Amino acid sequence: MIKEIDSAAEMESNVPAVKLGTILIVEDDPRMQKVLRRMFVEEGYSIAVASDGQTGLELFRSERPVAVVLDLILPQISGRELCQMFKTISVDTPIVVLSAITDVVDKVLLLELGADDYVTKPFSPRELTARVQAAIRRQRKPAMPSVYRFGECEVDFQKMSVVRAGSGVTLTAHEFKLLKFFTENAERVLTRELLLNEVWGYNFYPTTRTVDNQILKLRQKLEPDPANPKHLLTIYGAGYKFVP
Repeated sequence: MIKEIDSAAEMESNVPAVKLGTILIVEDDPRMQKVLRRMFVEEGYSIAVASDGQTGLELFRSERPVAVVLDLILPQISGRELCQMFKTISVDTPIVVLSAITDVVDKVLLLELGADDYVTKPFSPRELTARVQAAIRRQRKPAMPSVYRFGECEVDFQKMSVVRAGSGVTLTAHEFKLLKFFTENAERVLTRELLLNEVWGYNFYPTTRTVDNQILKLRQKLEPDPANPKHLLTIYGAGYKFVP
């Protein structure tokens, strides 16, 4: 089922006249749909709503939303599958998962699949709005060249492909996000907390060791000698630095 903003809602005095793009809400609870719709209309966004996974996929392709708010438990196609499908179609479109599931393993899995943030129900409308807008701002940074080269590596962020020393390398969607952030901030020392906020997209996380483990995986895939990295450097007592 698809719902669009009706003309009466757009004419309300507290709704900004300028539209900031479309937010796709994939949520099967009509009451939650109404709450989310009202929140984002008041911020100046157009809204497309899907009550099931298949409709969500069709709307994602047709509406080209600036962001997606995604429930996990959906008819037809699950939220986890949709997250992966969305990122395959458009890796740069922010996806904020909204779910009652609080298990840390689920959060980690979704981030590995490419989700930009994870908000648990019940939630603060102000916090959810802020997180969606922050995710949109991160994606609207000045675009870098599609193909980025360093050392033995050639990375095509648009095609999500990596070649090192002539051989293809497979990265997860989240590893691409982390690598892209490093390349956008080359030579800058990045703290683990900053990486959690900017790449993982939210402040609560079980441990900053999550960052260390992800960088270890990148080193194993991209560095000629992972034990003595040349590009993804540890700055002891501070964080990490990417050197092209």
